[in-house]
Amino acid sequence: MKPLFRHIQGDRSIWAIVLVLAVFSFMPVYSASTNLVYVVGNGSTLGHLIKHIVLLISGFAIIYGVHKIPYRYFSGGSVLMLPIVVLLLIFTMSQGTVIGGANASRWIRIPFVGIGFQTSTLAGLVIMVYVARYLAKNKEKPIEFKESLLQMWFPVGLVLILVLPANFSTTAIFFTMILLLSFVGGYPLKYIGYILGIGLFSLLFFILVAKAFPDAMPNRIHTWQSRLESFSSSDGAENYQVEKAKIAIATGGTFGKGPGKSVQKNFLPQSSSDFIYAIIIEEYGLIGALLAIFIYFLLLFRILITAKKANTIFGTLLVIGVGIPIVFQALINMAVAVNILPVTGQTLPLISSGGTSIWMTCFGLGMILSVSASKNETEETILDDNPLDILHETI
Repeated sequence: MKPLFRHIQGDRSIWAIVLVLAVFSFMPVYSASTNLVYVVGNGSTLGHLIKHIVLLISGFAIIYGVHKIPYRYFSGGSVLMLPIVVLLLIFTMSQGTVIGGANASRWIRIPFVGIGFQTSTLAGLVIMVYVARYLAKNKEKPIEFKESLLQMWFPVGLVLILVLPANFSTTAIFFTMILLLSFVGGYPLKYIGYILGIGLFSLLFFILVAKAFPDAMPNRIHTWQSRLESFSSSDGAENYQVEKAKIAIATGGTFGKGPGKSVQKNFLPQSSSDFIYAIIIEEYGLIGALLAIFIYFLLLFRILITAKKANTIFGTLLVIGVGIPIVFQALINMAVAVNILPVTGQTLPLISSGGTSIWMTCFGLGMILSVSASKNETEETILDDNPLDILHETI
């Protein structure tokens, strides 16, 4: 075991937390997949579990590979990746995948593998690193609002505009996290207020355009509206999900029904992804629910410790920018399951089934571990980076 541990660098607590979440996910995913098998008619429960384990193993491979990369490469890499993710988002919108008769233009299918990939998740990771890079490079000098509009907010706005039509909740999370990162990075508070106002105005303008031209973006505004109405009323398909989740939570009690003994998994759509927290509560009770929350807050604590210990401003902002959204997404997923928030479609990181969520979460964790493992990076080596030099070194 000792030779193996020698190759694992960075915060060992984060490694342990990720391993605990991964192992903890096996039974809920295996149990909840019965809905996909017997209701949807998709595969077998063992098949879904094996697929989930394979995705987690590949996720750990991603963490290992990424955490071996000096984190200064992520700074210039975000500049190189930005036009690529913009093109991917445009391609994703144009191909307009339809699932169950509804517009689901947030996925592309990876050739030869047959796995769907949610491009907005990759875009969010890249844009957070890009914002961290900009804030770090301008930390020691006054920020001009007009200049920051072009250099930082134009790329951010472009990505958010491309994600918004297919996924409002993801756009809202990205925007909130970018504002938080900007605040932590010393971006002037009054400018953050300006950006918040511009963002809200842009959202209103988008809604008005979508209402005026419904054929251009079918189902999107109706979907948002129906989710909000279902959240406050007793009708609708979204409310059916919430009601089943409530039953699962109410019948879980203190200690739960036991592993694999959930009843509502047979009726609750998305029970292995969006609503897996409700299944965890039904099978493991209040104890399981609190344990899951504790583990995510423990991860948040270690992320903040890593950010504090980072030896560069970019390292600190990078850890906050890619780490906080993981925990924030987990809290949103839990809040939806217990009916604090309307249905958003956000998964529970490292526990829910789904390849894109697992891979991008692991990529972000690999970046965090790269920062925690680094001892030699300096502000000069990072801020003087040239993306083309990084591309040349990589090749």
